[in-house]
Amino acid sequence: MTTQQDAPRICMVGSCNIDLIARTPRLPGPGETIIGTKFQMGFGGKGANQAVMAARLGAKVSVVAKVGRDIFGENTLKNFQEQGIDTTYFLFDEERFSGVAPIWVDEGSGQNTIIIVPGANDGLSPADVRSAAPAIQQAQLVICQLEVPVETTLEAFRVAKEANVMTILNPAPAAPLPDELLALTDLCAPNEIEAEMLTGVKTDSVEGAEKAARALQARGPRTVILTLGERGALYVEGDAPAQFCAAEKVQAVDSTGAGDAFVGSLAYALAAGRPLGDSVRVGCAVATRSVLKTGTQTSFPYRQEVGDILG
Repeated sequence: MTTQQDAPRICMVGSCNIDLIARTPRLPGPGETIIGTKFQMGFGGKGANQAVMAARLGAKVSVVAKVGRDIFGENTLKNFQEQGIDTTYFLFDEERFSGVAPIWVDEGSGQNTIIIVPGANDGLSPADVRSAAPAIQQAQLVICQLEVPVETTLEAFRVAKEANVMTILNPAPAAPLPDELLALTDLCAPNEIEAEMLTGVKTDSVEGAEKAARALQARGPRTVILTLGERGALYVEGDAPAQFCAAEKVQAVDSTGAGDAFVGSLAYALAAGRPLGDSVRVGCAVATRSVLKTGTQTSFPYRQEVGDILG
C-alpha cells in the first residue's frame, strides 16, 4: 500500500473555481429561456480538479493558487484540506472575487456548455509562483493549465526546469502559446477541440489527430496526448509511432470534468513511475468512470473505487 512518505509528489499551479451547475432537458439556443430541472454548486477550476483527482488516487499534492476573500474562497481552502492537499501556497486576493464557472448540462447526452469568469485566478502572478518555488522543486511533476495568466504558467515551468521537474501542460481553454512555454513543456495534453484551435488541423479522424499532435510536438513537447472524448486518447512520444487508447463504451450521465479526471489520473500514474502507455490507459479508464456520476469533483473516484484500474 502507498504511504504518504513514498506517495507520488505532484504540484499543481493553476485555477480554482466554484461551479454553478444547471441541468436541463436540452441546452438553450441564443435568446432562449428554458426551465432547468436541477441546480447544484461544486468545487471546480481545471487546476483544482486535476489536483483533487491526483490526491484521491494517492498522490501527495500541493497547490499554488489564488481565490477571493469570500465564502467561495474559504470553502475552496477547506475542500483542499479535506482532500489532504498541501495548501502552504494557497493565496487570497483581497480585491478580486473567487473564480466561478456557470455550467449547463444536457440531461439527454451528458454534454455541457461552460462559461468561466476567472476572478482571483487572474491575480496569481509570476512573483507568487517564484515565492512558491519549494513546492514545485520538491515535486516529481508540475501540472499547469491556461486558466491563470500565461506569464504565471511560464514562470512555473521555468522554476520546474531549474530543478529538473517534469512539466505537464493542459492547454485549456485554448489560447496562443508562447514558444518558450512549449519549449519548457515535457508533456502537452489538449483535447481534440483545443488541439484543432492550437494547430488549425482537423482532429475528427485518427489521422488528423496524429497530425495535430505532431504539429504541437514540433514546437517543443516530447510527448503530446490528445484526449478524444468517448473515443479515448491518441498519443505520440518522440519519434515512435502514434498510439491509440480506446475508451470503454458507457452511457454518460455527465461529462463535466472528465478531461480533468484524465489529466489528474495521468499525472498520478506518471509520478508513480508507470510507463506512458499504461498511464494513458489509467487516465482514460478513470475519466470514463467519472462520467457515470453527476458533477465535477463529486464524480471523481477515490483510490479504493478504482482498484481494478490501478492494478
